[in-house]
Amino acid sequence: MTDTALLYSGKAKQVFATADPDVLKMVYLDQATALNGKKKVQIQGKGPVNLQISTLLFQTVAAAGIPTHYIATDDATTMRVRKCTMLPLEVVFRNLASGHFESKFQVAHLRPFSPAIHEYYFKSDALDDPFINNDQIKALGIADDATLAQLRDLTDRLNALLTARFAQAGITLVDGKFEFGRLSDGTLVLADELSPDNFRLVDSTTKESLDKDVFRKDEGPLVPVYEEVLRRLQESED
Repeated sequence: MTDTALLYSGKAKQVFATADPDVLKMVYLDQATALNGKKKVQIQGKGPVNLQISTLLFQTVAAAGIPTHYIATDDATTMRVRKCTMLPLEVVFRNLASGHFESKFQVAHLRPFSPAIHEYYFKSDALDDPFINNDQIKALGIADDATLAQLRDLTDRLNALLTARFAQAGITLVDGKFEFGRLSDGTLVLADELSPDNFRLVDSTTKESLDKDVFRKDEGPLVPVYEEVLRRLQESED
């Protein structure tokens, strides 16, 4: 395959093959979606800022010794990654109540949870990414008990690391999702992206949204919010 072979086109990224069968190019798009893709808008400048945030956070994660698919950032919109066989799961963690959890259970906004809540969702646009429990995951052959334990451990480690990193920037990590895949040698790694598309973030003082909720709720332009997250992360680097 060549560098121009499109393998996958998603809600916010496209994935291309490269001359190396174990390496892919991931292109971040100027596109925002909500409601599982039912709301979709082109937003100029979103791709590059999301890529910069993801690059910074993947480097933070890798420096902490957690395996990821990240290799390098090649240009303003392109990240080079290791090819993974993705687990069809969204691994969700919740540190505080917000979004779907808040409305479903009628709990106070930003009510803290200790320990964090863990949830899984089956990745399927056709099925609207339904909730899935451990028994269902095992019954479908997606993961065994050992892999589920590893996913939980990695999620807890990532949550602690990123909560602390965002706190340095005056940002509270409310909740978010991770996606994982296996390399050709079977190693389980963090994949997809790490950005305000995947995390719910609020200003630690004002509690104002610093994530895709701004788009979901039509609260204003999205790119300046993401640029603010990037600026804070860059300025608070050790």
